[in-house]
Amino acid sequence: MERRNAGASTAIMDPIELGPVNPQQEVLGDLHKQAPSTTGHSLTSVHSHPSANANDRNETLPSPTTASPDSIELWNKPAINIYRISATFWSFLIMGANDATYGAVIPYLEEYYKLTYVVVSLIFLSPFVGYNLAAILNNTVHMRLGQRGVAFLGPVCHLIAYVVICLHPPYPVLVVVFILAGLGNGFEDSAWNAWIGAMANANEVLGFLHAFYGLGATIAPLVATTMITKGGLPWYTWYYIMVGAAIIELATSLHAFWGATAKVFRDAHPRTSDESGSRLKEAMGKLPAARVTWLCALFLLGYVGIEVALGGWIVEFMIRVRHGAAFASGMTATGFWLGITVGRVVLGFVTPRIGEKLAIAVRTHFPNHKDSSLILPKLQIYLPLALALQLLFWLVPQFYVSAVAVSLQGFFLGPMFPAAMVACTKLLPKHLHVSGIGFAAAFGGSGGAIFPFAVGAIAQKAGVQVLQPVVVALLVVIWGLWMGLPRIGRKRE
Repeated sequence: MERRNAGASTAIMDPIELGPVNPQQEVLGDLHKQAPSTTGHSLTSVHSHPSANANDRNETLPSPTTASPDSIELWNKPAINIYRISATFWSFLIMGANDATYGAVIPYLEEYYKLTYVVVSLIFLSPFVGYNLAAILNNTVHMRLGQRGVAFLGPVCHLIAYVVICLHPPYPVLVVVFILAGLGNGFEDSAWNAWIGAMANANEVLGFLHAFYGLGATIAPLVATTMITKGGLPWYTWYYIMVGAAIIELATSLHAFWGATAKVFRDAHPRTSDESGSRLKEAMGKLPAARVTWLCALFLLGYVGIEVALGGWIVEFMIRVRHGAAFASGMTATGFWLGITVGRVVLGFVTPRIGEKLAIAVRTHFPNHKDSSLILPKLQIYLPLALALQLLFWLVPQFYVSAVAVSLQGFFLGPMFPAAMVACTKLLPKHLHVSGIGFAAAFGGSGGAIFPFAVGAIAQKAGVQVLQPVVVALLVVIWGLWMGLPRIGRKRE
């Protein structure tokens, strides 16, 4: 509140009266609040929270919805980002290879361990535990260890898991170590998506990041299937290659992110809301952030479930239902993941440019952001096309039609994960990027465990052809979830 100092012209600002302002007053209010301070700390952060953790203090009020152009990182600025992004690309290649290997080796695990559909499906379910542990621990790792901690823990989890798998232990041990592989994937999935999603040109950079996931997922079934069917090697021989890849991942990631300590992270991501306590709780339980976090998390849960269920069970489906040869059926999985890879690269550049021209688009406005129709319109094209191709795959019982349809389906499914990451970045304030986006990515990744396991469990009674109606239903559900994301022009921080 402003008071006059007797007859003088000086105005005295009473900090106790500072409070929320309406949108019409916000600009003038900011001018008044910024003038007295040269430190960047608001009066509220100094006087209202004396006991707050100094490492997670409130810096400014109100919370911004966009970062200033000068504070946005580029893929090549600072220069260390070139090395760091290259390291994340390698990590995602390993993550893709990890996830796609399940589908390629399922028929041979069944034979080697004498397993039923339900029991062999446990290799899909066990990473669920790892992904959800990562969703819970991700923000804590960043606050205490920084990105350096992620660059160490993720590759170490991969390395330990692959070494144990190479020893082809009893099947229950195999199920347990896949939890560790899922934990490594969850740490890296959440951390690198949140970091790159906040960069300039995030659609394009994330498109390349996830293209490397698709590349790994393309190479893994191709090489593993060739080693098993053409080379006559045991199924676990492929994991010798994964051990070598994980060693490279550990060395490059840790070296690239060695300077990204916890202090660097906290300084770059100060809390910018008038909240205290856990940032994860704020992202999950405080509107409007909670709406975005949960909708994106559930969308990704279904999306990753579709991706891994198709990639994981397509070989078995093509052998049992379409009566294809083992090698040709294995190549359909390669075609699906190759479609995802190409789609992420090509449509990553198309996505930011076509939205405003679409008559059916849901226009989303981001205040003060040049890309005011950012993400929501594009999935209104990709999702229907993916659904149509899935129906073609299901209803036309021809091997070659199915192989082509599933490859094209992968092309249109490909850009959806990066698009969701960019949307989430723009919908959440910066201090909630790691907690909110990290939770959504890690929780969503667990869909790659739940739904492939569900397909296997149902297939035990009804046959592997249940894959098709499950995928159709999931596509419809995630379309509805995507439509529920807010119009940012009406959101209030």
